[in-house]
Amino acid sequence: MDLGLADARVVITGGASNIGRGIVHRFAAEGARIVLNDIDEPQAEKVKAEALELGAAAVELAIADLTAPDGGEVAVGAAVKHWGGVDVLVNNAGWSVPGFIATDTDRDKWQRTIEINLFSAIAATQAAIGPMKDGGGGSIVSIASDAAFGQIRQGVYGASKAAMVALARTTAREHGRHGIRSNIVCPGLVIPESADAVGAASLWSVGQDEVFNPKQIEFMLKDTPTRQLTTADDVGNAVLFFASPVAAGQVTGQLISVSGGYTMP
Repeated sequence: MDLGLADARVVITGGASNIGRGIVHRFAAEGARIVLNDIDEPQAEKVKAEALELGAAAVELAIADLTAPDGGEVAVGAAVKHWGGVDVLVNNAGWSVPGFIATDTDRDKWQRTIEINLFSAIAATQAAIGPMKDGGGGSIVSIASDAAFGQIRQGVYGASKAAMVALARTTAREHGRHGIRSNIVCPGLVIPESADAVGAASLWSVGQDEVFNPKQIEFMLKDTPTRQLTTADDVGNAVLFFASPVAAGQVTGQLISVSGGYTMP
């Protein structure tokens, strides 16, 4: 099935590592033009080369911190500068350090979590709305998390992701009349497929066991109907569906969990 994404102008935030990298790969295979935003330039350069090898029509890097005042404009502006507009925005930039709500009392960490997960999505969404309106429409796909529905050791992170869901649905209601669709993908746990899948700035760079150890993963799999962990490609395929004007042209304000059934919102 032709998803209508060949030559689409796609901005992917946090596109250099793990889930973001998988999303970049899937759009590249469709022949899209991609702006890869990240703060990790060496890793972004590596993923750019991978994307071109997979078939991307073009790849531009936008090395920018989306929590900075002009971060969203830098990322989205790269697509406007090079290709005259933007067709798809993927709000993927994110960060998390697990902690129990009773003891996770580091206010600076809360602030960083909210800024990276929510404020970056707000900034990029606001930057994309104008060019999308000017171009007659577009698709925004926000990467939230199953933690948005309440998960152990994910209180502040989950709250930031639940806020992303509200942001995405409000965008859908306010801008559907402009041809802009806005949807949400909530991944389950996605472990990097290899050391090459993450850069030094990734939350996974501290080592897998520091994020999710084998006992925690085993516990999660016991409650997952498919008994399999989600991969970055799984998430990327769901994003392609929502982004596609052919497959999802009448789909907006919707949310799906890509978790093997671990959550069923």
